[in-house]
Amino acid sequence: MSEPNAFAAAPGSQWRAAVIQDFARSELFERTFQEGMELVEETAAYLDGSGRQESKLLSRNAALAYASESMRLTTRLMQVASWLLVQRAVREGDMPPTAACEDRYRLAEEQAREVHEGAEDLPAPLLILLDRAERLYERVRHLDRRMYVESADAPAPANAVLNHLDRLKNAFGS
Repeated sequence: MSEPNAFAAAPGSQWRAAVIQDFARSELFERTFQEGMELVEETAAYLDGSGRQESKLLSRNAALAYASESMRLTTRLMQVASWLLVQRAVREGDMPPTAACEDRYRLAEEQAREVHEGAEDLPAPLLILLDRAERLYERVRHLDRRMYVESADAPAPANAVLNHLDRLKNAFGS
């Protein structure tokens, strides 16, 4: 089991846990989860069905590009699905929000995309799936960074009431 990142034990992690739980219970999460799972199913159906038939009609170069792009597509969608399932586990109480902060649940950094010879001949349905998966991945990556990465070093927002009470105690010497 990997160690949680430094954020999980940092001061303010309770505040971050509340943010994570709020997101997991949000309408945005519901819509993103639904879209992600539908895209996974649609992609699997295409690649196992008409996509398989279309790939057999491609030139050698286009078939290699098809294999590469379909692998990249399924890898990307599995990363998104895994991330979404972690958020659902938080929502359902199967995983504490601090565990969801572990690095192993973050999206992998994007690899440089290599354009293959023959890519211009890829079937239109595959290109559409690639575009949709790219847009979904970017949205989820943005959420991941906002919820986990960017705020890992940020201090929790100050509690104005407690700060005011502290100032009063200091001013009146309690």
